[in-house]
Amino acid sequence: MKKLLLYISIIIAGAFTACEDAINLNVPNGQSYPVLDAWITNETGIQKIRITMSVPYTQGGTAPVVDDAKLTVHDLTSGDSYAFTYNNGYYTYDASAKAIGVVGHVYKLHMEYKGEILEGLDSLKRVPPVDSITYEFKTKEQSISGKEGYYARFYAKDLKSNVDYYWIRSYRNDTTRRLEDNFSIDGSYDEGVSDGGSFILPIAEGITDYDKPFQSGEKIIVRLSSLSKPSYDFLTQVNEQVNAGGLFAKVLENVKSNMQNTTANGKVKVLGRFGTSAVSRAEVTVK
Repeated sequence: MKKLLLYISIIIAGAFTACEDAINLNVPNGQSYPVLDAWITNETGIQKIRITMSVPYTQGGTAPVVDDAKLTVHDLTSGDSYAFTYNNGYYTYDASAKAIGVVGHVYKLHMEYKGEILEGLDSLKRVPPVDSITYEFKTKEQSISGKEGYYARFYAKDLKSNVDYYWIRSYRNDTTRRLEDNFSIDGSYDEGVSDGGSFILPIAEGITDYDKPFQSGEKIIVRLSSLSKPSYDFLTQVNEQVNAGGLFAKVLENVKSNMQNTTANGKVKVLGRFGTSAVSRAEVTVK
């Protein structure tokens, strides 16, 4: 029996060590598409939209910026329109005096590109305030990740009645350094679990990067955004694709855009999504 087990072990070891030859695959570049990153909020200040060209999988470098499109956001509820102008990599609109986004309004992005017209719709939903952020120091032995530092938690309550979809993003020190993205339905993970309650603990504590917890003097920033159901579906699917990995990872798939080509026999296809959110924020400095 021992000889049989030894023989089987040798076969298995040989099977794995025999697969070490390098194989050069001729992977075609494929077609490049415009990729839209357009999210309008109810906040005042500069609103930005960015369009880049997708880059082939085997090609490195920065994605080329699209600078020859014409973009207008239409508030279909109020009838207002906002023309975005291109400058330094972004299409922008100065909403310092008056925010574009209004809770309950429906918006359309009108895009003119290569002689064709593409349009996308989204509705801007309500959002609760972030009441506060707390943090707790944990030693290596106390923390799950084995990293010493401050672990944060935010407090907010889901709005009662209706089903609400949320996007929670955290930052370290400023909003150019994104940490974590989490998504919630009514403060939980699934519809029908709760309504009007506090955000559950795994979501509330999901704002810390467990591999690099906050340190003394750093600022913790939480951004809570509302989502329409289609926007929630889009972002959660994107999040799954970005974080896919491991033996049982989901097969990669195209994430459907809401930008529709309205030109007769139009050829242009755009990836990405036009979305809208109401936003509430909170921040605290670790002392």
